[in-house]
Amino acid sequence: MMWSSQSINDLQSISPVLHPPAVTVRTGETASMDCTALDGPRIYKQIPGGVPQFVLNFYHSFSSPKFGSGFSSPKFTVSHQSNSDYRLRINNVEERDSAVYYCATYDSSTEEWPTSTTTFKSNNNMW
Repeated sequence: MMWSSQSINDLQSISPVLHPPAVTVRTGETASMDCTALDGPRIYKQIPGGVPQFVLNFYHSFSSPKFGSGFSSPKFTVSHQSNSDYRLRINNVEERDSAVYYCATYDSSTEEWPTSTTTFKSNNNMW
């Protein structure tokens, strides 16, 4: 996982880049990404050549995640181990799930959206 200090506005204009480590899973398996976010994570998905898409946001006191257009449970689930530690799961992985996933959280002390990234690739989709 790589940390970046790019603002969330920058995510709209960055070029798609592969950041190690890449997680490769077989079609039908579950992929997961851990994220530390004091105010709850906002998850974005970016496919090569595309702009980031809002997947979901979640806060430990929510009863369920708030999903972006085209994303839903049970495909995407999120859980929390503490008030700041979260885990995104992509269930029943398909080739179209291959992408870079960003975990962003607002840092009020710097007024920035630091992000962590994980690249998920299905075994059938190696860029």
